[in-house]
Amino acid sequence: MDYILKSLFSSEAEELYILDCIAYLFMFMAVLTFVTLLFENVPYGRYASSKYGFPVNVKFAWFVQELPAILVPFCLVFFTSASRTSHLPNQLLLCMYFCHYVQRSLIYPFLIRGGKPTPFASFALAIVFCIFNGYLQTRYLSHYAEYPADWVTHPCFISGAILWFAGWFINVHSDHILRNLRKPGESGYKIPRGGLFEFVSGANFFGEIVEWAGFALAGHSIHSLAFAIFTLIVLASRAVAHHKWYLTKFEDYPKSRKALLPFLF
Repeated sequence: MDYILKSLFSSEAEELYILDCIAYLFMFMAVLTFVTLLFENVPYGRYASSKYGFPVNVKFAWFVQELPAILVPFCLVFFTSASRTSHLPNQLLLCMYFCHYVQRSLIYPFLIRGGKPTPFASFALAIVFCIFNGYLQTRYLSHYAEYPADWVTHPCFISGAILWFAGWFINVHSDHILRNLRKPGESGYKIPRGGLFEFVSGANFFGEIVEWAGFALAGHSIHSLAFAIFTLIVLASRAVAHHKWYLTKFEDYPKSRKALLPFLF
């Protein structure tokens, strides 16, 4: 793996520059995505459309599209020099990243019940994102990120780690609620109830946004910030779309619920 990286980059300075460029590119893409999502929903799930390519089985799609987010980082951490992995802050941040994607790629897809097929365009774009983001986050943390020796006791790291864990728990718990809305043999949509769904329509999205915001605060880098911003743009849009859809679909949908932020929005 080191040989491949050395053939791609003439020096570590050049690779770090490319990592920075990818982070800024993610931010630019977040802005373009924000504008696009004002007119079009992300085309998967209930918003899937045949105009975005042939359908891919939802379990297969989630497993394959998220798998590079594990495989690329695994290779970078265990098959390169990864000179910063001996430092505690880097280790903990990498654990946060891997904890999310082990659940998302190796557990979540096999728990899905039903679900609409994913259009190929969404499937392919997700693969590309997971490859580049997996490289961006783990290469920086495993080889370049330098933190003070006492960084794990810094308020930014502590508060970020707490936010990350809270967001991760909300996300996993909300997914569990959504999976169990229908009894075996039932079909159609139901109003989600329980947990943070009592306050917002996009509880699962809120959890993931909080999770990566905490990761960005703890990681304190342009690379983790770019990931958090991109996540915010995509999932906030989806939460708003879901909220409008629920209000239209169900006459008895709780009017006190907000789209994403409890009591506010």
